[in-house]
Amino acid sequence: MSSIRNFAAVMNAQTAVVTMLAVASTYVCLQFGWQAEIPAGLIGLAVVFPIVFSINAAYRRREEVLRYYGSLKAHAVALSMAHRDWVPDGADGDHADRARSLVLDLLDAVRTHFDRRSGRTDASFRAVYGVLARFSRSHEELREAGVPANEISRANQYLSKMGIEFERMQNIMEYRTPLSLRAYSAIFLNGFPIVFGPYFAHLGSEKPVAVGYIVAVTYSLVLVSLDNIQEDLEDPFDRVGTDDVKLDQRELYAQVVDE
Repeated sequence: MSSIRNFAAVMNAQTAVVTMLAVASTYVCLQFGWQAEIPAGLIGLAVVFPIVFSINAAYRRREEVLRYYGSLKAHAVALSMAHRDWVPDGADGDHADRARSLVLDLLDAVRTHFDRRSGRTDASFRAVYGVLARFSRSHEELREAGVPANEISRANQYLSKMGIEFERMQNIMEYRTPLSLRAYSAIFLNGFPIVFGPYFAHLGSEKPVAVGYIVAVTYSLVLVSLDNIQEDLEDPFDRVGTDDVKLDQRELYAQVVDE
């Protein structure tokens, strides 16, 4: 059942429109006798190979986001533990609680910034760095509480790593698969089922006419679905599709930093 749901998720209004146009093109070609035996290998050469390359590139970008986001979260938790465990016994301050709040605020700021509907603005970008700045000031409070300078240096290295991972995620959001390749794939994937009307009419004239329409529908579903899959993977933060990166991690990590 999950496979059926995931397959249905790549179907949309675009799929329906292209399918209807392909059927209409086949009907018109049958009525006017426009038939041609077009080489089917043309689709593989001109369309399938470029879109497979695009899907593979988008998938690799998603995997990189997962790696960077995982590193950001792990370093944030490590800083929380440092605030809890590195402070000498008897030192004043609620360092552990402050770090816990910073970790959760950072996760919220990252989620908000990458959300297409509520973030991706200069303000949301600055909010992330605002939390990192608060982490830096918190490290100075650890220094005042008696944490050795070498441990503060290590904490600042963790902080720098978190900033690097965030910037890498930011770059993936801004710089995607080449626009020219995406435009090429989108035009040909959606146009081929319509342009191939003479070929589908040719199949319908040699065999039962339903064969031409069935092949037209099948081509449309396959090619437009590939285009939709590529678009879903292109932006791993947009919450469209089943393979997006899940950035809403506050509840889970609230439990982690409390341990």
